[in-house]
Amino acid sequence: MAKRIVVDPVSRIEGHLRIEAVLDEQNIIKEAYSSGTMWRGLELILKDRDPRDAWAFTQRICGVCTTVHALASVRCVEDAIGAEIPPNARIIRNLMNATQQTQDHLVHFYHLHALDWVDVVSALSADPKATSELAQAVSPSWPKSSVGYFNDLKKRLTKFVESGQLGIFSNAYWGHKGYLLPPEANLMAVAHYLEALEFQKEIVKIHAIFGGKNPHPNYLVGGMACSIDPNSDMAINIEQLNKVKKIVDDTNTFIDQVYIPDLIAIAGFYKGWLYGGGLGNFMSYGDFPESDVDDTSSLLWPRGAILNKDLSTIHDVDPRDVNQVKEEVTHSWYTYAGGDDKPLHPSVGETTPNPGAVPKMPYKHLDTDGKYSWLKTPRWNNNPMEVGPLARVLVAYAKKVPMIVDTVNYVLKTLDVGPEALFSTLGRTAARGIECKQTAGFMTHYYDKLMANIKAGDTKVFNNEKWDPDRWPSDCKGFGYTEAPRGSLGHWIHIKDGKIKDYQIVVPSTWNASPRDSNGNSGAYEAALKGTPMANPEQPLEVLRTIHSFDPCLACASHIMDMNGNEISTVKIL
Repeated sequence: MAKRIVVDPVSRIEGHLRIEAVLDEQNIIKEAYSSGTMWRGLELILKDRDPRDAWAFTQRICGVCTTVHALASVRCVEDAIGAEIPPNARIIRNLMNATQQTQDHLVHFYHLHALDWVDVVSALSADPKATSELAQAVSPSWPKSSVGYFNDLKKRLTKFVESGQLGIFSNAYWGHKGYLLPPEANLMAVAHYLEALEFQKEIVKIHAIFGGKNPHPNYLVGGMACSIDPNSDMAINIEQLNKVKKIVDDTNTFIDQVYIPDLIAIAGFYKGWLYGGGLGNFMSYGDFPESDVDDTSSLLWPRGAILNKDLSTIHDVDPRDVNQVKEEVTHSWYTYAGGDDKPLHPSVGETTPNPGAVPKMPYKHLDTDGKYSWLKTPRWNNNPMEVGPLARVLVAYAKKVPMIVDTVNYVLKTLDVGPEALFSTLGRTAARGIECKQTAGFMTHYYDKLMANIKAGDTKVFNNEKWDPDRWPSDCKGFGYTEAPRGSLGHWIHIKDGKIKDYQIVVPSTWNASPRDSNGNSGAYEAALKGTPMANPEQPLEVLRTIHSFDPCLACASHIMDMNGNEISTVKIL
């Protein structure tokens, strides 16, 4: 009899996610099911509100990627009413977006995903001298690598363990045979975990400077809310701009001297762990416009789709096309007026919860033949798609974007693996690091462009020509997009008589964590788990590795919590 394991909730993510996996007699996952166990409902909250306030509501979907919904929302409203923004506003938005991407990738690698590969308790047996030698070999320019530094860290870690309270390192599968790093590599990784924890809070100060605060910095339909005057104490002045410069430079240093070397060092021990490739279909809306956001040829992150791992053909993507992007609710706890199996483009989408379809609590397992998730099921040209860093890197690599090509080839050469290694959990993790190096470069790029404009006398950040609703069409629709850290994000709005008539949001984790469609096709999470062998089903480390490689953010995708269920084996991870 096939075994079914339940991981609920999946930890080290934003939101609430349940994974059920069916194993064969060899403990290989043959089927998997992804369920978002919360309902969001932001689309309903936004109805009849002022479109100029939509960014403030949508941004609070999530406290992790705190700026991306605001960016997609203001683009969406500006598209609907025909508002143009000044070049400085576009540059500042891109700089804040690059900052968000970079900080998010650092947090993901060290604090959400690294513990799937790093055995913290193993570090207790590390030799500080050997760890120092390893750290200096991995990151020769990084100053925190002395014997004394690692000796002190080992003592701190030992106190954690001896007290019986591992704190932030509690509740994991220490000692699992799937961990392959030697003790010294584990101790080095723990050190960098703590350093990254301290450093990541510095990066987002850029949001506080340009957006007033973090999380949830301020945006403005028509531009940005910050004023710039290099000589004023009442605006962003030269002192604050110099702070931004230092943060940008320090970020690039940390990524070059710590993150990328760590990524390559850790990946070197797991080159054989090439499970989790999943769908083989990848999509990116693209982002970082160098001119108007509708000029997709100016996007530094290119737009496109890849099917069946075929990098020789990049398909055109147009989220406005009513025949391309559609959502269905066949296996979702929603209902459509025209039938749950009739997919809808988000511009005419519906958000009608169907709580009567939710199983009564507590339940043993999901009814995977029926409805089993608060996530809808988006499809592109009827294809399930993976979105996120791997998708963006693959599209850019296939389109021969120089920086991506050079970095990907460097990583592959250093690890002595071929491009096929990218189609895996490990490849997904590596892609995030490759992209992080690129977005840190974008931070420098946009800071330099902003300073050049300021030196030329251009400090304008807001265009008020379309601020007054009397200047809007009485009935209009708009689309706004961005590439969030976790993937393609789209907002669609319908404005009537100056108010929001309808608003729809299709987020990255809806693409990736979606339940099956009406044709039985799995979403990206479900597909990625298939074929993965498990050493110990009672300790589903392999499930966590692959799911965490997507960096789930279920707060964006859904909202209403249910209780844990039971099956042959139920695993609770705190």
